[in-house]
Amino acid sequence: MKRFAIVLLLALLLPPVSALRAQESLTGMPSQDVFLKHQPAIESAVDRALRYLAANQSADGTFNDSYGRSVGVVSLVGMAYLSAGHLPGYGEFSPNLERCIRYVLESQRSNGLLDKGDSGHGLMYAHTIATLFLSECSGMVDAETQELLSPVLAKATKLILEAQAVPKNENHEGGWRYKPDSRDSDLSCSGWALMALRSAKLNGAPIPDEAIEKAVAYVLKNHDRESGRFGYTDPWGHSETLTGCGLLCLELSGYHGTESTPRSGDYILKHRQHIINNAHEYYANYYNAQGMFQLGGRFWAQYADWMYSEYIPKQQSNGSWSNGRNGGTYGTSMMVLSFTVPYRQLPIYQRDETVDELP
Repeated sequence: MKRFAIVLLLALLLPPVSALRAQESLTGMPSQDVFLKHQPAIESAVDRALRYLAANQSADGTFNDSYGRSVGVVSLVGMAYLSAGHLPGYGEFSPNLERCIRYVLESQRSNGLLDKGDSGHGLMYAHTIATLFLSECSGMVDAETQELLSPVLAKATKLILEAQAVPKNENHEGGWRYKPDSRDSDLSCSGWALMALRSAKLNGAPIPDEAIEKAVAYVLKNHDRESGRFGYTDPWGHSETLTGCGLLCLELSGYHGTESTPRSGDYILKHRQHIINNAHEYYANYYNAQGMFQLGGRFWAQYADWMYSEYIPKQQSNGSWSNGRNGGTYGTSMMVLSFTVPYRQLPIYQRDETVDELP
């Protein structure tokens, strides 16, 4: 509960953007000028996106497009509302957020898996995203909802730890893949799992340090330190879309300022245009934005200026983003999560303010 006190107070007393500007004026963040340059357009784009999501949500919390009934997609929508400063039980969009929470809470199976049967082969994707969402909500909800949420979150987190402990060979040890009993791993799924564990640990859950250490060790197996790139199951595959994921994993796990992370930032800046029209475009931008914000300094300033300039004009007239592959719900929620990273309304987005000492 304590970790949410400051976030909750800011959200109640200040609009999200005002909170951001107050924080930036105090810290002298170099991203201030970038944000102010785009501020009116960002505010408008986020508001239109949230209204699009609200208008297309069903009474049970789901959406009628690709994967719109997956607990993973519903959780991304919920986190989009949270990231923009909206809270359960407070404000215009609280009913939409509460529908997301209720849908996820009602999805848990007896083994702890969060799934409604609509996640296809990516069970652990949906489960880890949903676990992250519940962890970020914990402490923000009313007492009655918290009483329901706490045991669901505990079982969901336990399943992530059990899936990591499934025997795997040396190349895959410490990571996660599509199913709880998978005996292999990939960086994409492992990134969501590690974020969920980090969030839970920040929330006071008894996550063993060893689990985080093993996860980081797996991430590093997919990292080329010389170039800074990260790959899917080795250091090279799909690096344009996964380097942000690897970078964020290290940043959130205490590896900020290590020798190769600035190289990762440079790799992202060099290859950022390559994510456009990629099948995993929104996912890549989401992780790039978060990872570059954690790096701070010129990395975030340059990437943010590019991101806002590139994607604000691509928002459709109805408020959505969609590349025709995954539906407007997924694309729109991912874009809101990317745009609102510097709002820092979610604990997982917090960072050490010495980051801007980097050149």
